[in-house]
Amino acid sequence: MNFQKQEFLLDHIKEIISFYHPRCIDKELGGYIHQFHDDGSIDDPMTKHLVGTCRFIYIYSISYITFKDPEYKDAAELGLKFLREAHQQPDGGFAWLLNGKQVKDDTRYCYGHAFVLLAAAVATKAQIQGAREFTSEVYEILEKNFWDKNSELYVDEMEKDWKNISPYRGQNANMHMCEAMLSSFEATKEKKYLDRAYTLAKRICLDLTKNTGGLIWEHFNTDWTPDWDYNINDPKHMFKPYGYNLGHSIEWAKLLLILERYKPEAWMLDTAKKLFDYAIEKSWDKDNEGMHYTLTPDGEILDKDRYYWVLAETFAAASLIALRTKDKNYWGWYDKVWEFSHKYFVDHKYGGWYRILDQDNQKYSSLKSPPSKTDYHPIGACYETLEAMKYSDLKNR
Repeated sequence: MNFQKQEFLLDHIKEIISFYHPRCIDKELGGYIHQFHDDGSIDDPMTKHLVGTCRFIYIYSISYITFKDPEYKDAAELGLKFLREAHQQPDGGFAWLLNGKQVKDDTRYCYGHAFVLLAAAVATKAQIQGAREFTSEVYEILEKNFWDKNSELYVDEMEKDWKNISPYRGQNANMHMCEAMLSSFEATKEKKYLDRAYTLAKRICLDLTKNTGGLIWEHFNTDWTPDWDYNINDPKHMFKPYGYNLGHSIEWAKLLLILERYKPEAWMLDTAKKLFDYAIEKSWDKDNEGMHYTLTPDGEILDKDRYYWVLAETFAAASLIALRTKDKNYWGWYDKVWEFSHKYFVDHKYGGWYRILDQDNQKYSSLKSPPSKTDYHPIGACYETLEAMKYSDLKNR
């Protein structure tokens, strides 16, 4: 199978969205149903996660951009309406977790708000009415409540009404802010989004790595010094696991090469290659194949499980570096990661990707899509690979 063919990537996006559509459309409460088992049966119809809602808007918008099927555009509009009417609260912020339409957790997480901006931006690309104005509105909410001018980074979380900012600082929220800013720039061509993406990339990938051995550390104190012990007893935390998260180094490699298209500087490619090369070398399981998840500060493997999103981000980053450098070694990694993912993660019976496998590449459960998953990573990875192919073709003409 030729994983590098555009037809394969397009077909794969279609296969994934076909698992979710239309079964994820919540006709009673609005928005989407978030949790499904492998066969598509519903696990929990009531839980509505902010990240999940935004990622559904993302995958439907990407599917509409790619295939021009009006059903996908309608589904994205449905999610945008629910995001504004149910998740958004009187203070302008967005509730993290809903039970139906009732707020279950009203913490204001920067990570969640980054996905609100991403959803608005991609909906703008899909030409959904009001999405561009919503993108600008969300940017201003972030600017007023999360942006810290002194550190030139976003704070991580606070209570509703924008009170009691947590002392915790994290790179993950800032990474996804960079992603959202890049998408906002692509959608609107407004320079403020590109400038902010550049600032975030430089601060995380150059400035902060001076104190962390040149690698991307996840957790920081209020003054942005590394917190080497954060969640040391919770290495499998869904959003903030302890240790170096190798998938995030690879995700940054992808973002740096997207940023380089619009604001090129030599350090971007150099840093992207360094982050990718180290992460793939440390994470790849030479015995069982697949990629380990996290490292201790000393560089020892910590979590040996395989996560779907890490594989997806890896083939995307590998393709972008390969297209940028013409180095066939990266196409080799692209194919190797795809071969593994296609064999173990892709559900060839029902569609979609399994979320997590153990170190023997076996599933833990039949829960394919918990809240917030939605297969945004593999759809996004296919889309960004296709976009990079288009960009490379135009550049080489």
